[in-house]
Amino acid sequence: MSNRSDLSLNEVHGSIDARSAGHQPWWKKIFAFLGPAYLVSVGYMDPGNWATDLAGGSKFGYSLIWVLLMSNLMALLLQSLSARLGIVRGMDLAQSNREAYPKWINLCLYVLAEIAIAATDLAEVLGMAIGLHLLTGIPILWGVVITVTDTLLLLFLQRKGMRRMEIFIISLVAVVGFSFLAEIILAKPDLKEVSLGFIPHIENEEALYIMIGIIGATVMPHNLYLHSALVQTRKIRRDRTSIKEALKYNFIDSTIALNLAFLVNAAILVLAATVFFKTGRTDVARIESAHELLTPLLGNQYASKIFAIALIAAGQSSTITGTLSGQIVMEGYLRLRINPWIRRLMTRLIAIIPAFLVISIYGDQEVDSMLIFSQVLLSLQLGFAIIPLIQFVSDKELMGEFAIGRITKTLAWAIAAVLLYLNFRMLAGELTKFFNAHIAISILIIAVMTALAFILVYIIIHPLIRKKRSSREFAVHSSSYPEIVFTKPSYKKIAVALELSGSDGKLIEYALGQGTEGTRYQLIHIVESPSSRILGEESDDYETRKDMEQLQYLQNQLRQKGFEADISLGFGMRTKEIVRIINECGADILVIGAHGHSGLKDIFFGETIDSVRHALQIPVLVVTIGGLAD
Repeated sequence: MSNRSDLSLNEVHGSIDARSAGHQPWWKKIFAFLGPAYLVSVGYMDPGNWATDLAGGSKFGYSLIWVLLMSNLMALLLQSLSARLGIVRGMDLAQSNREAYPKWINLCLYVLAEIAIAATDLAEVLGMAIGLHLLTGIPILWGVVITVTDTLLLLFLQRKGMRRMEIFIISLVAVVGFSFLAEIILAKPDLKEVSLGFIPHIENEEALYIMIGIIGATVMPHNLYLHSALVQTRKIRRDRTSIKEALKYNFIDSTIALNLAFLVNAAILVLAATVFFKTGRTDVARIESAHELLTPLLGNQYASKIFAIALIAAGQSSTITGTLSGQIVMEGYLRLRINPWIRRLMTRLIAIIPAFLVISIYGDQEVDSMLIFSQVLLSLQLGFAIIPLIQFVSDKELMGEFAIGRITKTLAWAIAAVLLYLNFRMLAGELTKFFNAHIAISILIIAVMTALAFILVYIIIHPLIRKKRSSREFAVHSSSYPEIVFTKPSYKKIAVALELSGSDGKLIEYALGQGTEGTRYQLIHIVESPSSRILGEESDDYETRKDMEQLQYLQNQLRQKGFEADISLGFGMRTKEIVRIINECGADILVIGAHGHSGLKDIFFGETIDSVRHALQIPVLVVTIGGLAD
């Protein structure tokens, strides 16, 4: 049995049934699995990529195209490993880390993951603000503030379901792709010169900095968390053949989506190289400057507008996936589930505050520097996501026959080594600049880097120093319930509001303690999925079906013990539904659990039992069942 709150992206977990694809033509099989990689791919063409691609193309021409290709190949391998982890283990990367590492390591990894997500969202905020400024003329500072409103769009898409969200994202990706196809046609690059850019070389330290920024913008740590969760939106059979089929079609999905992202990035770099570098404008590192120069240099009045529209589409699409990543990280590491709009608002405000302050103090000219810095910051986080991922998918005890082979493992570790080396080289170069003018800051940075290096080394050697795998299960629900104890009854009908978690046994024990030989028990659970809020009793999503199965399981357990039990499933608002069911069934007392929070915490975690207690005319037994993040 499974507690829904412990599933990765539980609102849409298993919401797309791919089990019937096994007997269909190959193209229908592919279609059933297509989608997750496209949501992941938008992170590979977000506004952060634009800044690094424009800077690389305008300053170094076509010479850094090979970096984009290398980054794409890295991304393809790493994302396929992330998908493998989610499909085979049914756990995302954050959940896997939480199972494997000590609490203090997981806390550090959680903080680093949140920093990476904030850096990602910073790029999206700035990209959207710049796009709005270029298209409408509103100040970038106001554009930054306006980006808060896209929280509403995310909530709307979540209500519409996973498939519609995927279609919306793919539509935005198509806008970006066709926009740059039009720009490339207008620019008419020399394909022979472009091909020379695939020869690997690094011209100088400045090229190295931009190169690392490109890698940071392409191989993004939050995407590894995201992909391992998104693949679980497909419901598959758990037999060997079905898992192998899911791995194959998800790899096809990743290959198509990430190659499209590579073409978009390459188009941005080629456009910058053709229009700016070839005309001597090697100083064009700002998105706004690129927009202003496109029309006069290409001789087409629509070039700049197309550029701005593509920028807005890229920023809007990537902001949605950034929020989903934040949800995955928080729920996986902390087992803390908060309202989606609160999570979205938190992520966005963390990004908006530094952007607002920097633009207010230094002006718009620092926007693109912040964009590039955000991508370098992302690159610094990669090792803390990549190394655990490689360790998990290499572990035959965890993955069984689906553990990666020696060649794939070697390639994966080679990628990790390259990324760590590039980051170390970049850091050494940047710290050298600070030593003379900013000694105090340098010492602080060195102390932080030393601590991060220690954490990284610990993660690397952790499988070697661990003598035996912990016997504790990650599954945070209980597959069995405590022995039911008879106590002297006092009510004819007792209702129990259940969470379908490990705390249910305690609630049922307290309910039984109030009953007599003739008492009937009404087991109640409220489904709060997006589908249930809209469709009510007509809802038939995965969460509704699984919750009904768990209620029936508990009902059977009680009946086997000799108790009379009925079940009721409510939909939507928890308070109203509990009160409605209590009134309809005529219960004499309600047993309900409390987590011990109130006031402001109710906004984050939901309503307390107070609203239920005040709406009922019967006694309410409140049982303290502990915190949310145990």
